[in-house]
Amino acid sequence: MSRPFPSRHSSQSGSFIRVNGKIRAREVRVISEDGKQLGILSLGEALTLARSRGVDLVEVAPNATPPVCRLVDYGKFRYEQNKREKESKKHQHATKVKEIQLSPKIDAHDLEVKVGHAIDFLCEDMKLKVTLKFRGREMAHTEYGFQVIEKFLAMIAPYGHPDFEPKLVGRGINLMISPLPRNKRAKHPKEEASGTPSATRPEAAPRAPAPTPAERTPQPRPDQAPAASGFNNNPFAQLEVKS
Repeated sequence: MSRPFPSRHSSQSGSFIRVNGKIRAREVRVISEDGKQLGILSLGEALTLARSRGVDLVEVAPNATPPVCRLVDYGKFRYEQNKREKESKKHQHATKVKEIQLSPKIDAHDLEVKVGHAIDFLCEDMKLKVTLKFRGREMAHTEYGFQVIEKFLAMIAPYGHPDFEPKLVGRGINLMISPLPRNKRAKHPKEEASGTPSATRPEAAPRAPAPTPAERTPQPRPDQAPAASGFNNNPFAQLEVKS
């Protein structure tokens, strides 16, 4: 016996589609395979029409009055639906949020490092959550914290903009920053550095030509007499031969 409702433990209960005998309405509005409306028919007439054409009766608008059903092959219908869902997911971008923490006594160098990280995140289309916390007696001079936030916003202005004005919440300042659109956002400093031509290097001195075989042969010194034979150190040079 077919059940009109999806199983309680089914993982696809949210995308459950009633087909043929699982449709519960007494009357349905029928749409043909080519998209033409065939009018309002009873469920029995619609099922008979679907069988005669060799297709399924698929409920496409269950909340309408009466529900809208389409004459279509259910396997082909599911394939087209899954294809549309995949295409829609491709254009969706999961928004990621990165957090950066500041302090009212932050050093200038540390602030530049924080700004560099913020630019990296914004150029990757990520949102920023900036928090500045006050400790102890720093709450007596919150204006220094707002000055740090304003300086931070001025440094990342070409890459992102705040969603709202900085506000003091508890013992800290919270702020959300969204990246600018790509056509309005400045290029990443690393991309600009890689795009610029490198500095011209000094030309190396030309190498001397390789010596010829004759030049590689050791030449006798001027104060050295040439050897009598082809050997420089002939052991038989001082040997006397008696007849």
